[in-house]
Amino acid sequence: MAKLTKNQKAVSGKIDNNQTYSVAEASKLVKEVTTTKFDASVDLAVRLNVDPRKANQMVRGVVTLPHGTGKDVKVLALVTPDKEEEAKEAGADYVGLQEYLDKIKGGWTDVDVIITMPAVMGKLGPLGRILGPRGLMPNPKTGTVTMDVAKAVQDVKAGKIDFKVDKTGIVHAAIGKASFDAEKIAGNARELINTLVKLKPTAAKGVYIKSIYMSSTMSPSIEVDTKRFADD
Repeated sequence: MAKLTKNQKAVSGKIDNNQTYSVAEASKLVKEVTTTKFDASVDLAVRLNVDPRKANQMVRGVVTLPHGTGKDVKVLALVTPDKEEEAKEAGADYVGLQEYLDKIKGGWTDVDVIITMPAVMGKLGPLGRILGPRGLMPNPKTGTVTMDVAKAVQDVKAGKIDFKVDKTGIVHAAIGKASFDAEKIAGNARELINTLVKLKPTAAKGVYIKSIYMSSTMSPSIEVDTKRFADD
């Protein structure tokens, strides 16, 4: 058995693995068990009782975290010249079209989100093999293909994230930073969980949310009570 580090020993006794915690309790605890020297991300992993292989049980959506992600999101706006100024004023980090299409074709993907217009999507098709695996392909369902480029950029900068259940039935999402107040972590967590509840597929039977775990970068996981995520 691997030996625990000094930091691991210090936090191991703070989490009772035989207990589940409310969102508020978990949010306080995740700050206590975070020992990284950098500002760690706080993540939520929600296991759903769905079969993602079936189209009618796919869970995918967007949520605007009320307290933001704590991350400086780099946004590329692939737009026609008449929309460039609008995108720049909204806060897009990179704005243009052909020059960035060429850069992506050459392997450049140093952005977090790409926002574009319906008329431009045809140009992005050939770049799917580059953008798809990195989760960067714009999608109308997540609001990243739109004529209202300014609003899309502002929403992403304000804390709008998209999520998708993976092949094992789990939704993973970063909901903030360890430097956030516990109340802000809890507020973001509830917003994501409540959004998932609203997206329950009609084909999903039985208990929908099977488990919820909160953790930060390199910290132990904290199990959240699936019956107490909205009442504390």
